[in-house]
Amino acid sequence: MAAVAGGGAGPGTATGTAAGGARAATTNILAQLRHGQLSGRGLTRGAQITEALLKERDKQAKWNGIPLLLQKLYEHSHPNSDFSQCQSILKEISPLLSMEAMVYVTEDRKAAQESSFPNTYTFDLFGGVDLLVEILMRPTLITQKKKQKISDDLIKDCLSILYNTCICTEGVTRRLAERNDFVLFLFTLMTNKKTFLQTATLIEDILGVKKEMIQLDDIPNLASLVSSFDQQQLANFCRILAVTISELDTGSDDKHTLLAKNAQQKKNLGPSRAEINQATLLNIPGFIERLCKLATRKVSETTGTSSFLQELEEWYTWLDNALVLDALMRVANEEAEQSSTESSDESGLANTSTRTQLPQSMKIMHEIMYKLEVLYVLCVLLMGRQRNQVHKMIAEFRLIPGLNNLFDKLIWRKHSASALVLHGHNQNCDCSPDITLKIQFLRLLQSFSDHHENKYLLLNSQELNELSAISHKANIPEVDAVVNTDRSLVCDGKRGLLTRLLQVMKKEPAESSFRFWQARAVESFLRGTTSYADQMFLLKRGLLEHILYCIVDSECKSRDVLQSYFDLLGELMKFNIDAFKRFNKYINTDEKFQIFLNQINSSLVDSNMLVRCITLSLDRFENQSDAKVAEVLSECRLLSYMSQMSMRMSFLFRLINIIHVQTLTQENVSCLNTSLVILMLARRKEKLPFYLRTLQQMEYTEKYPGFILNNFHSLLRFWQQHYLNKDKDSTCLENSSCISFTYWKETVSILLSPDRTSPCAIVSYIDEAYMDIDRDFSEE
Repeated sequence: MAAVAGGGAGPGTATGTAAGGARAATTNILAQLRHGQLSGRGLTRGAQITEALLKERDKQAKWNGIPLLLQKLYEHSHPNSDFSQCQSILKEISPLLSMEAMVYVTEDRKAAQESSFPNTYTFDLFGGVDLLVEILMRPTLITQKKKQKISDDLIKDCLSILYNTCICTEGVTRRLAERNDFVLFLFTLMTNKKTFLQTATLIEDILGVKKEMIQLDDIPNLASLVSSFDQQQLANFCRILAVTISELDTGSDDKHTLLAKNAQQKKNLGPSRAEINQATLLNIPGFIERLCKLATRKVSETTGTSSFLQELEEWYTWLDNALVLDALMRVANEEAEQSSTESSDESGLANTSTRTQLPQSMKIMHEIMYKLEVLYVLCVLLMGRQRNQVHKMIAEFRLIPGLNNLFDKLIWRKHSASALVLHGHNQNCDCSPDITLKIQFLRLLQSFSDHHENKYLLLNSQELNELSAISHKANIPEVDAVVNTDRSLVCDGKRGLLTRLLQVMKKEPAESSFRFWQARAVESFLRGTTSYADQMFLLKRGLLEHILYCIVDSECKSRDVLQSYFDLLGELMKFNIDAFKRFNKYINTDEKFQIFLNQINSSLVDSNMLVRCITLSLDRFENQSDAKVAEVLSECRLLSYMSQMSMRMSFLFRLINIIHVQTLTQENVSCLNTSLVILMLARRKEKLPFYLRTLQQMEYTEKYPGFILNNFHSLLRFWQQHYLNKDKDSTCLENSSCISFTYWKETVSILLSPDRTSPCAIVSYIDEAYMDIDRDFSEE
């Protein structure tokens, strides 16, 4: 201690009367503290410094008495303490830190990060964070029979101060995240309703920076913990679960190369932590049922109004979004002001009761925030390994009919001109909870419908009957899934969810961010084995004309929206002669057709699925002897265009040229499969050598012999590695093309044959001087 006290001359010593001396001494203490904390040696916490020295330095260093208060807290929190004095000490510390936290969450984040937060920094530097963790965990570490009891208020103050320090001082959250014992201990605090909100907010912050995902199995008594939650707590718990069941970096999934993903999968042979956590949740009795109830309850069914207001008062950061809080409080204030300016005859008591009521608009916002979290968790589980189990559960618990009943009044409700728009934002801003709920809802529909027979639950009984009637009229067998759909689980009312979605889709403004998600959700309903009845159901509701209007008449510029429209158009038109007839009726001038072609050619990565659909459809129509088909074939601009060999070769050349093994992603690998479809259809007609020879000639025309065919050879080698081990991918290829996967594999093998005398082998068309086919592609 003496060494520290003598570390620098200070006020009251012969040599330390100048302010500079005090600053030097202060800096010396800070430097020693930080060094001690990093190394674990020497001075590690403020309690090791004498009270006299702390008092002496406090004013000059602008510590606001925090080190002295921490020393008092240390003294009153020893193992045999009853913690009686700790509460009052924390009450003194808390306002100093909460002021800085409030600045951080309410002011512009960038500006806040550029300024410093001296109080929270000082609190952490002098060991405050570690001391609070010790206090919180003390009862679990003591082996005495009579455990120490910490009051709820003390726990709340400790958690509140820890959270404020985390958001203001860099590195604190990461340090806490490294303490696995503390993270798991925090979950045990969630059993207490009084401390739940503070605990949940801190856990969410910590898990957000934790390098290794926690395993839910490690949480003590997880099933009983979850069953103890009321619906409000369960919704907030979903915020935490979101971090534990989502694969890292899923947001940029399409951007990761397939090479990198395949290499990663080879390293991780077993299920990931996220997948294990998903399985853990599904094993909790009643968990999915409760989520479905939460997702589908009406605003009028919500309870706990007054407790929500209390939550806002005592914990302003529970939403982890100051903008949302801002909106909530502004709505409350405006409606309270409105009620107070109404009749002056009202008694004071009446006014008071009005103010304690939660305004309807705030109730709606509250419910939207809850549903957001719940729908996200359900969506992730629907995309996981236990997909079929989840599907069965959410069908049984009537999630889809429940969401259908909420569609108009909550999910796609008309905006009032009210204050629900966030401060500094507009109604179309992606930050708005209203917007986020709609997108999450559309993502859920997409996951629910994608390649699953339960998709017919999106219809009502009348609409299912319509599908049956379409099949009977066309004299084709009904789809088994339609026949087997349990009518007690489908949508109620005049319209099912799919029909409601189509209605809002057609009314969507051109610049709307929803267009992409709406198209994806409808496309997922059509994916899989092509169903004529499904296509006609949507065609009769004007979907094709709507898509063409967006692509051609409004000349959509967004690449994401265009890609989703092209994909949807491909699924809607595939093998459907009526759809091509409707297309020709709408695209009825050369000018319109040219605009459509320009949109296709502007990015083949985006439009290649439509190119594949037209190619497959043309091949099927050409092999039919129906008079109606022959008429459409002769009249349809699109089919006539694709029937030209030069056009098919142009598409094939460009599709191979825009991808390379090193740049293949989930998004652009479809270009490789589309090029393969073109060549498989050529092989069926025994024209494969002609196509390969034409590619060779096109290379020479470009004055770069071998560059396309060498690249294609590498791509096909990768195709074999990638697809021959993936059941799901091969099923998708088979269903979407109506070409058996065996034929896919055979075609690739023939093209990769090393026999230079084979007329169907790629190597036969690359001069030896330009051969570059044996190069390994890195998988790192």
